[in-house]
Amino acid sequence: MELKEFMYELPRSLIADFPKEDRAEARLMVIERATGRISHSVFANLCEILRAGDLLVLNDSKVFPARLRGRKESGGKVEILLLEPFPWWEGFWIALIDAAKKPKPGSRIILSSDVWAEMIGDMGKGRYGIRFHYQGTFAELLEKLGEPPLPPYVRRTRDPASLDRERYQTIYAVHPGAIAAPTAGFHFTAELFSHLEARGIDKTFLTLHVGAGTFQPVREEIVECHRMEGERYRLSEEAANRIAQAKREERRIIAVGSTTTRVLESVARRKGQVEADEGITRLYIHPGEPFYAIDGLITNFHLPGSTPLVLVAAFAGLDLVRRAYDEAVRTEYRFYSYGDAMLVL
Repeated sequence: MELKEFMYELPRSLIADFPKEDRAEARLMVIERATGRISHSVFANLCEILRAGDLLVLNDSKVFPARLRGRKESGGKVEILLLEPFPWWEGFWIALIDAAKKPKPGSRIILSSDVWAEMIGDMGKGRYGIRFHYQGTFAELLEKLGEPPLPPYVRRTRDPASLDRERYQTIYAVHPGAIAAPTAGFHFTAELFSHLEARGIDKTFLTLHVGAGTFQPVREEIVECHRMEGERYRLSEEAANRIAQAKREERRIIAVGSTTTRVLESVARRKGQVEADEGITRLYIHPGEPFYAIDGLITNFHLPGSTPLVLVAAFAGLDLVRRAYDEAVRTEYRFYSYGDAMLVL
């Protein structure tokens, strides 16, 4: 399939720069694959749309304050986006660097009066090795100097970092390691979880640490030629057993987000069923790919030509997704990370 089939026009005014005051008050578009029917609700009504016995599977990865701002010794501004630490070497990280001119190996990036980073070298594909010099622990450094790594399409004349530390995170985030949030889960609240439980709708969790690869645009003209970068995941035995039991009882598995979907489908493809597993997934799901694990998908509205949009089209069908997105633009849904939601059944 050609990349242009996954492109669409979006007015800038529909990109959500701020989250809803109440998470569950986000709008919810409901798509039925069998009939092609599209209807509209709010996320707070999810417990009335799903049915007793459904099992929600959510990604409990936690975003860490991965963005650091500094300056070169010459004075030029530098922005660092941490990706992952080197194993065994304290203070060594792989990172993306944003600067007018990339710092040379051996040069310093000054972060504060007592914290600086040494450029180790270019690792290719835009990645750089960096060694941090600091007092105390690295967690303390991030707490003091780090910022939530908001996507570049979130634009503001003011930057309420304190708001983003809370809201660019799901309420059930537990395991730090992601540089981007699993945004489909933003709309859940403790109250909504209570209502879902009262209706007999269960939940369980897995972990996938969202990396830069999830949000890299598809650059190949033929979408099937794109390759995903690896992302670390863990599916516990408890969660796998609950999913397997739901499958045996013919209850629906509702994946919350494309990241959750990729973990479940990766495990099901490799092992022939959903069972406990951990490792790195590079699974790229595009139209024509089968689904083995999930029966429904909760997701946000994604960027044109992005891998999450391609995944949604694979699950719901490209024609139906294009119609849904046209409807979302026409009725002024809010798009992207802080935007509204879609449920595909």
